[in-house]
Amino acid sequence: MDGNGRWAQRRSLPRTAGHQAAETTVIDIIEAARAAGVEWLSLYAFSTENWSRPGTEVDFLMRLVRRVVRKHAPLLLARGIRCRFLGVADSRIPRELAQDFEDLATLTAGNRGMTLTVAFDHGGRRDIVEAARSLIRSRTPADEVTEQLFADHLPFPDTPDVDLVIRTSGEQRISNFMLWQVAYAEWVFPEVLWPDFRAPDFLACLHTYRRRDRRFGGVPPRTMGDPT
Repeated sequence: MDGNGRWAQRRSLPRTAGHQAAETTVIDIIEAARAAGVEWLSLYAFSTENWSRPGTEVDFLMRLVRRVVRKHAPLLLARGIRCRFLGVADSRIPRELAQDFEDLATLTAGNRGMTLTVAFDHGGRRDIVEAARSLIRSRTPADEVTEQLFADHLPFPDTPDVDLVIRTSGEQRISNFMLWQVAYAEWVFPEVLWPDFRAPDFLACLHTYRRRDRRFGGVPPRTMGDPT
């Protein structure tokens, strides 16, 4: 969800105004994904690297996210959306916000509609390191470690591999996001900044995805054995 700061800068507003404007987009995209039949939606809200931002901006984000979570919890529950939070390991996260995350996850745990994963204080490398540590603690012999077993030790191992990553504002990099799960994801890089991203933009990305020829390293069946 990229481009909040640039959105504000273009309007001669403080960066915090861009973060505030992003709330509308978040709800719009959640509703659009649900209506389109998306079963798993992940939003990258705050990375482990974002702690390096100015303290005033980080503090604002913590307060804003807490307000958004509390404000929209009834809507998420009513829509049958199961909410989970990926990360949330840093002691700098306010205790009240961590509790709000836990409360929302508990509140919506029984929902059977779309699963919404909010990556907050998330880092893909950290997840991989933690999975390795978990395997070591379980005394798993090295020869028995498979890709599937490794994946089982990642956070939320029931999460399927990512099919599509949408990165707004035209930036083209992974930024440490779910590194294991995006191994064969398709990527779309719309130029629109996140606060201006709306349901039609999201649906256009889905349309682009559906037109992709996903071969996972292989070749189409019609060309098997054909050297051309």
